[in-house]
Amino acid sequence: MTAEDPRPLPFFVYGTLRPGEGNHDLFLRGRTAAEEPGRLHDAVLYDGPGYPYAVERAGGEVRGELVTARPETYEDLLAALDRLEEYAPGDPGNLYVRVTRDVVRADGSAVPAWVYLAAPRVAARLRSAGTPIEGGDWLSRR
Repeated sequence: MTAEDPRPLPFFVYGTLRPGEGNHDLFLRGRTAAEEPGRLHDAVLYDGPGYPYAVERAGGEVRGELVTARPETYEDLLAALDRLEEYAPGDPGNLYVRVTRDVVRADGSAVPAWVYLAAPRVAARLRSAGTPIEGGDWLSRR
């Protein structure tokens, strides 16, 4: 699966797009068919200035929500989230990359989902000097 996977996949959100956070209502209200808890394995969450970054690392876990777009809003939502995350395919200046990863639901089943991970140069900086969020849950920082 590539960043240009044509299938309508759910989104795994772990920061400002989670319920109760600033971007949830701005971007997701009225566009989703379902929102449920999810966990991304083999990733660590880092505190960025104002927002988090998920970075792949064996043994880690990031907590968030698995968001399924309503079919009629999917394309617009995908484009809106790419703009929010300042993601453009192939752009070396990206802060995030959009990739597919398996996300685990509360019932233990896994589903492929879009995840915005820290771009390689950002991930390298965070691994060397970043501040991990204990427990992998952005909401726990409050």
